[in-house]
Amino acid sequence: MFSGLIAYRGKIEAARALPGGGMTLCVRAEGVAGERPGVKDSIAVDGACLTVTSVDGDALTFDVIPETLARTTLGERRAGDAVNLEYALRIGDRAGGHFVYGHVDAAARVLSRHAEGQGERVRIERPHALAPALVEKGFVALDGVSLTIAAAGADWFEIALIPETLARTTLGERPAGSRVNLEVDPIARYVAAALEARA
Repeated sequence: MFSGLIAYRGKIEAARALPGGGMTLCVRAEGVAGERPGVKDSIAVDGACLTVTSVDGDALTFDVIPETLARTTLGERRAGDAVNLEYALRIGDRAGGHFVYGHVDAAARVLSRHAEGQGERVRIERPHALAPALVEKGFVALDGVSLTIAAAGADWFEIALIPETLARTTLGERPAGSRVNLEVDPIARYVAAALEARA
């Protein structure tokens, strides 16, 4: 379980494709000294919950299976790319964002972005299957970042990014045409599924 509040970033050191699918991902991570991650710990990398398979100083290694590659942008990442990192919540941690599982629903395209006040307004494609869970003033996680949906249309939604988010996360580096990992609010997901089952 995560909060969607990004305190750390990482840099991909290696992304090795494996025969038969999947890949091994090595990330040079901030926060290792204080967080002390170990093998089997869960860490969200660009919003995808991954399990640590080895720790070597501040280098963390993960196995990324084909299912994760199919649903996320991790297969597009290359050595040198920056990623958002969030270590799993501990009991007693402040949860100032919203509950994020790290179970990415889809990779969605950035349609446009423009300056707005001190920040930016970003328009993201709204996948048809997820539309009921992507509503104005609802929560969404993009690349693991907890955000509020500012507006929604038939095939798009918008977020308003504050300067702190632009500076601390990789969302400021995602141009129009790039893709981001999208996770809908877990409560909205379950409500939508329950209503569909009743219908």
